[in-house]
Amino acid sequence: MDLCNKTIGFIFTGVFESFPNTISKIIELKKLNAKIIPIMSFNSYNLCNSLKINTNYINEIEKYTEHKIINNIIDAKSIIKEENIDIMLIAPCSANTLAKLANGIIDTPALVSAHFHLRNEKPLVLAPDVFNGLSDNAENIGKLLNRKNYFFVPFRQNNPITKPRSISFAPEYLIKTLEYALNGEQISPILL
Repeated sequence: MDLCNKTIGFIFTGVFESFPNTISKIIELKKLNAKIIPIMSFNSYNLCNSLKINTNYINEIEKYTEHKIINNIIDAKSIIKEENIDIMLIAPCSANTLAKLANGIIDTPALVSAHFHLRNEKPLVLAPDVFNGLSDNAENIGKLLNRKNYFFVPFRQNNPITKPRSISFAPEYLIKTLEYALNGEQISPILL
């Protein structure tokens, strides 16, 4: 499915190392004429503001999306009512976010947005960047793979030698995964 004129809720959670990969995908999505609504978890937003890590990610994201980042629960609830969001993407999706989604915990702007979006029977795409994806969080990934309207960007081990349980999504598959998910399909293979 073409992403032209689609509205994408783009949720950022805690893994700062992946922000450059996700910001580059925002630029690509905008070139495809997609509308992007940026949303951040409390931790991501507060740490970006306090640490000013390498660059000012908040300013970059707001510049490229042409939209103020949603960073509180009230705005997260209202954005679902106000905007006709076609698909949501959590990229990067942290271990904490995966665990909370798998266990029904809804306590951040990111999770509130995802929850209300799923209530509308629309697709949610997860791009995991998780240090324990093949250990503690493997169970949560398994739960979510079996749930309706959840889709995964293909992922791989970060470094099988020094970090054998750590996984990261493959940015080159992100846009294709969104297209598949809009058609109700999971892109394969999931594990690269």
